Amino acid sequence: MDRGIHKKEKDRMNKELKNVLGATESKAQYDASAKRLLGQKSILAHILVKTVDEFQGMNPREVERYIEGTPCISTVPVEPGLTNAVRGKNGERLTGFNTESGELQEGLVRFDIVFYVRLPGKAGRGELTQVIINVEAQKDEPGGYEILNRAIFYVSRLISSQKERDFENSSYDDMKRVYSIWVCMNMEENTMSHIHLTKDDLIGRHDWKGKLDLLNIVMIGLAKELPEHSEMYELHRLLGALLSNRLSLGEKLDIIGGEYAIPMEEDLRKDVSAMCNLSQGIEEEGIAIGHAAGLEEGRTAGLAEGHEAGLIEGEAGLILKMYKNGFTAEQIAAATDKDIKEVERMITERKSAVSRD
Repeated sequence: MDRGIHKKEKDRMNKELKNVLGATESKAQYDASAKRLLGQKSILAHILVKTVDEFQGMNPREVERYIEGTPCISTVPVEPGLTNAVRGKNGERLTGFNTESGELQEGLVRFDIVFYVRLPGKAGRGELTQVIINVEAQKDEPGGYEILNRAIFYVSRLISSQKERDFENSSYDDMKRVYSIWVCMNMEENTMSHIHLTKDDLIGRHDWKGKLDLLNIVMIGLAKELPEHSEMYELHRLLGALLSNRLSLGEKLDIIGGEYAIPMEEDLRKDVSAMCNLSQGIEEEGIAIGHAAGLEEGRTAGLAEGHEAGLIEGEAGLILKMYKNGFTAEQIAAATDKDIKEVERMITERKSAVSRD
């Protein structure tokens, strides 16, 4: 009898694990497609027109040519000491980001999208000619930490990592202006905020030399409902359509190609189509997980005593299993809808319990 119950419980846990892993994999693919879409130069150009002063009023098609090279997507580590390219064996200086995808760096937090852009009309006048742009996508405002604190860390890394990459020794005047632009979905309303340095004179006034505009954070909130096409919400409608999990492929293509005249190149069309398919897959897998949980809840309705403890134990085991299979705490939190600190605590406690056994 006990063996039969144990086998059923094991089968249930394996099925639940399979559903969660499937949902997590689909979410990871969805996130990757979203980043590739945002990393298209045609889309980045629309973002630049609405966020960087020098590009305001320009045609996005004209702005594309100012984006240098190919934007780095999920390849540049955020961690100190790992953002820049490594010097060669003979000590020559290498410029650029560290885009190595070696296994030793697996699991590191990386910038979603980062790239250099030239500023129009600045060359030859001794002025700043390049800025560094970082674009981050968030499915919503996270509950485990305050998002602005993370944005401040990211923009600070974009500043500090320039040493020995964009300037050497104490040539701080050569620092480039940086922007960290955050696109947060599923917000209550469409918003955009520019967070930057300001100077307050408390006693007397002195003209301290330096550039207050070096550090910039732009927070873009996308409401669940797509806004009508207007000058104010032009960027919100484009990004909302791109990242929507409600619009059909045809509706998305009509908005992107029809309203914004963005050429529907093969890569762009493929990623838009993939996101539509993945949205459907995630929804179906979510339903499967919820259905299995509902059946289990009903099956044990008459066994109130020990039910909660059993659920907690099973959930902790599932989280540990996902962790052992290479999922990060952040990925597990997203898949199980838990706070990342709670996931880390459960992993630590479960590992301790297993080691004691």
